[in-house]
Amino acid sequence: MAEERFAMPEDMPDFVRETEEVKHTDEPLPEQTDQVTIKFGRGLVGEPFTSKNGKELVEVSIPNPDKGDSRPWETFVISPRKIHDNQFGKGVWMKLPEYGITRLSRSVKIGIDKAGKAIWGRETHDVTNAQLKLLLEAYKEKSKGSVLSDLSERKADTPSVKPPGKDSKEIATDR
Repeated sequence: MAEERFAMPEDMPDFVRETEEVKHTDEPLPEQTDQVTIKFGRGLVGEPFTSKNGKELVEVSIPNPDKGDSRPWETFVISPRKIHDNQFGKGVWMKLPEYGITRLSRSVKIGIDKAGKAIWGRETHDVTNAQLKLLLEAYKEKSKGSVLSDLSERKADTPSVKPPGKDSKEIATDR
């Protein structure tokens, strides 16, 4: 069956004509870039601020997944328009290009001055957005099996003694 086409090219809208031209020239259509959806808690998003060049930004913190790591959390800045509330209101999400790069920074104590005050600097490094997703969603990797096993152990350790007078069959009425 032959392809259906408009009889007159001037009747076609511009976007249809452009698509038809691309089909006949064998050029690939522009593909949409793959995106990474990152979900995280609202508490990790800081207050909006205006940068030196006038752009409105917000700082997002990345918690340390290791409980033994007492260093300050890593942060990055992003436009607040890219952060959206989720359906239930307790979390937020954002979409970033999958092959993009985000610069993370962290406060680092460099030394102590003569007055005894700490001197702070910034440590920065770049991560891919796929790695950023893993960092922000590290809370999902925690095993819940250990919590359930702790609860089952506690139930086994506690005595099964019922307080007197609480059982519905043993209610005694004095009249």
